[in-house]
Amino acid sequence: MSSNLNVLQVIPKLGYGGAETGCYDIAHFLPENNCKSYIVTSGGELTKFIDKKKVKLIRLPVHSKNPLLILINSIILIAIILIFNISIVHARSRAPAWSCLIATKLTRRKFVTTFHGTYNFRGRLKKFYNSVMVRSDLVIAGSNFIFSHIQENYQEFLNSKKKFLVIFRGINVDYFDPTTKIETDEKKLLNEWNITDEKKIILMPGRLTSWKGQELFIEAINLVKIELGYEAFHVVILGSDQGRDSYKEKLIKLIEKYNLTNQVKFIDHCKDMALAYKVSDIIVSASIEPEAFGRVAVEAQSMEKIIIASNIGGSNETILNEKTGLLFESGDARSLSKKIIQAMTMDETSLKLMGKEGRKNIIKKFNVEKMCFSTYSEYKRLLN
Repeated sequence: MSSNLNVLQVIPKLGYGGAETGCYDIAHFLPENNCKSYIVTSGGELTKFIDKKKVKLIRLPVHSKNPLLILINSIILIAIILIFNISIVHARSRAPAWSCLIATKLTRRKFVTTFHGTYNFRGRLKKFYNSVMVRSDLVIAGSNFIFSHIQENYQEFLNSKKKFLVIFRGINVDYFDPTTKIETDEKKLLNEWNITDEKKIILMPGRLTSWKGQELFIEAINLVKIELGYEAFHVVILGSDQGRDSYKEKLIKLIEKYNLTNQVKFIDHCKDMALAYKVSDIIVSASIEPEAFGRVAVEAQSMEKIIIASNIGGSNETILNEKTGLLFESGDARSLSKKIIQAMTMDETSLKLMGKEGRKNIIKKFNVEKMCFSTYSEYKRLLN
């Protein structure tokens, strides 16, 4: 059966987000199981890493929400489906999903969607637009949180005859492995950041946007400094502002207000995130809106680092509180500050034990191999 499995994944852009890396991972997993793998995308940084011998890459403007382009894309997808004898089309975002829905209906091919986030909706029109993600033959939710979100908000569009299940996102635990990093690279990165390892380093990764909670994090850091009474740590806020200049300026002013300029450093990008985790002591995810999955929490645990995250969304599923990480009250800077102090004052034995338990947790539940195999198995069941 597997030899007849030709899978086309459609995604707006191939960047470094969770949906994109999941698409990339499955695309390269399929050829190892005698399946043919295709990706349609408009581009993105991750495209340069695709193994062209294993995966056929086709560029289309599937990132566009223009209704005319969505229709044109659907016509081109029909041609692709017929030319390459595609058996399953897997859409990972709303605009391309509409094109895929039309194309699969007309070609009578199986349609799969992965619901990656809590898409905003304020009116019926936007909700209808989002509903394309549950109009497939197989709906995959990336976490139990997303599964519940779909049931609560899109029940009217769900078809009881179609399959709806959770397949947790996975990460590459071989890449996010603390034993693979060497001391010289760690020192080099710290030099680039202009930071010494004499003090503990608190890292907050994630693009600079208000819902990621950087303001709350800075408020908490100020409370920690007041509590401890001295500059006992370095802080690194790692992530691009992606053109949100005014938001970054707001954060800088907040740092200046609390006299944290000497402690807090902004880093736009790090090409080796595993190394960034390795040189840090405490990792924070302070999102004030629910993370659909929360890669930071999973990556940090895989690197055997203590993770502190807000107690909403995917973090409740990926972190075992007080065992593999610490959860704080969402939106509460004081609660976050207490957890940071708790982590900073833990003895080395307890920190190492929590780190080891964290990696075990990720290997067991959130390994990319498990995600890929589960998805592949569902593809086969769908065709059968």
